[in-house]
Amino acid sequence: MSHILSQHIPAPLTAAVEAALEQTFGTSSVSDISLLAGGLSATPVFKIIVNDQSYVLKLDSTTSFPANLKLAADAGIAPAVHYHNTTNGISISGFINSTPVRTVFGPDRLPQALAATIKAIHKVPYQADGNDLRGTIDGMIAGFRKNNILSGPVFDECFSNYDTIRSKYPWNDQEQVFSHNDLNPSNVLCDGERIWIIDWSVSSLNDRYIDLANAANFFVHGEEQEKVFLNTYFDGAVDDYKVARFYIMRQVGRIIYSMLMLQLAAQGKPKDYAHNQDMEGITLKEFYPQMGAGKISLATYEGQFMYGKALLNEAVQQMRTPRFVAALAVLG
Repeated sequence: MSHILSQHIPAPLTAAVEAALEQTFGTSSVSDISLLAGGLSATPVFKIIVNDQSYVLKLDSTTSFPANLKLAADAGIAPAVHYHNTTNGISISGFINSTPVRTVFGPDRLPQALAATIKAIHKVPYQADGNDLRGTIDGMIAGFRKNNILSGPVFDECFSNYDTIRSKYPWNDQEQVFSHNDLNPSNVLCDGERIWIIDWSVSSLNDRYIDLANAANFFVHGEEQEKVFLNTYFDGAVDDYKVARFYIMRQVGRIIYSMLMLQLAAQGKPKDYAHNQDMEGITLKEFYPQMGAGKISLATYEGQFMYGKALLNEAVQQMRTPRFVAALAVLG
């Protein structure tokens, strides 16, 4: 194993990575390796340069990951897979030199392009068992409450509203499709012409509305964009039920990402750390410009904690609206 690789690759995997490189490129020599970040998974992802070409090397112990990545690549949604091993979780795929997707498509074309991409994901045939989305969320909320990171009236209101969603939402019905499950901006790349989706670590069979909701929460703003987004995905066959279900899932998505961010932030502090309990005035409208200007980073405790609070505040604000009440009535 070359010195440059041994500095980055965990010792138990060095021989397997060397074999993967040899099998793929006829050499185990890399001229550069650097850690990439982003997504919900904590698995190591590297950019490697072999024979003057850039590739992505991922080491993922989730054994379904390389297979799911290959499915997405074969469907033309993810970059090409050059090597994948479902036993040790090693994959080597193409590297996208990404341009911000909002810059390439603009606000008018982006909802349409995203919806078409999500529709392509959901058309991929997939037979494996799905996740129990309701059970997953229940577990996240229970873990959050047990750790007692934050509490107070905003959380009580949020979880009370979620209990209502939980009882009315049609979980585990026929809307189960192959889903990415983490369509955040880190995983939605653009090569200047088209959208590519990366990081399939948490992909599974799931409710189609989770991908639609997550993508919309990051990229789709306002009534007009929402109409274009849903009309593109559903080929114009949008009714009140689909709109209601989509809107409810947007709040569920915000709760999920909030729980993830707050738990992630708490992991960086001692168990008895006194987290700031103030929730007042912490909004996405305030957070996103600060992150865009580089004043706050999701790689830090402060960024993760503020983002978690802002997401939960947004979910609660949305769940106070007449639209939320009406959407629940449609589902109920």
